[in-house]
Amino acid sequence: MGSEIPAHVAIIMDGNGRWAKRRNMPRTYGHVQGAKTVEKICRDADELGIRYLTLYAFSTENWNRPGGEVEALMELFHKYLGICYKNAMENDMCCRIIGDKTRLSQKLRDSMAKLEGDTADHKGLHLQLAINYGARDEIARMVRHTVEEALNGGLSVNDIDEDYISSHLDTAGIPDPDLLIRTCGEQRISNYLLWQCAYTEFYYTDTAWPDFDRDELVRAINAYQDRDRRYGKV
Repeated sequence: MGSEIPAHVAIIMDGNGRWAKRRNMPRTYGHVQGAKTVEKICRDADELGIRYLTLYAFSTENWNRPGGEVEALMELFHKYLGICYKNAMENDMCCRIIGDKTRLSQKLRDSMAKLEGDTADHKGLHLQLAINYGARDEIARMVRHTVEEALNGGLSVNDIDEDYISSHLDTAGIPDPDLLIRTCGEQRISNYLLWQCAYTEFYYTDTAWPDFDRDELVRAINAYQDRDRRYGKV
């Protein structure tokens, strides 16, 4: 592996359900195994020198899944946040939830608030979990905030530039991803970090998320290091 480690890696964790189906298990089993992979990859990312890791856990479109699966996912998120809290306190990990929290249960929001509040000053890996996140929804929320601020007289047209927009998205204060990884063979962005990925390198793997491991992460980093990143310049 080369010397240039991407500072920020974003991952679309795809394939839990298909992985479970191939084993004649319910989709929820795949999600449980996928949560275990999250724990391992957080540790691996930190050891490899990645500073920011953003994981797409639940999109705004995922509410359209069967009710039983959604309910199981919400319970899994609550359980995982407890595990994440323990790991964060032991490993100096800073955790943040991005997405619209208003549709989530109070129990889940309370766990998120405790996780974010108690780890805000940690200096280790910065982990962002995207839960009820959609990039179009994120941008729409930012636009509504901007219009409200303008109507209240606190904002002029000339104040609205790229820096203003970036500072009012869910990822404010977090550098844009250098590398985005999508697992399980799909090659689309699926409404994920649309603004932030303007100059991001993309890497696709056929490996389903529950089977994604350190070796797969290293392969993605190696592919990133082999590319000539010009950021649109000649």
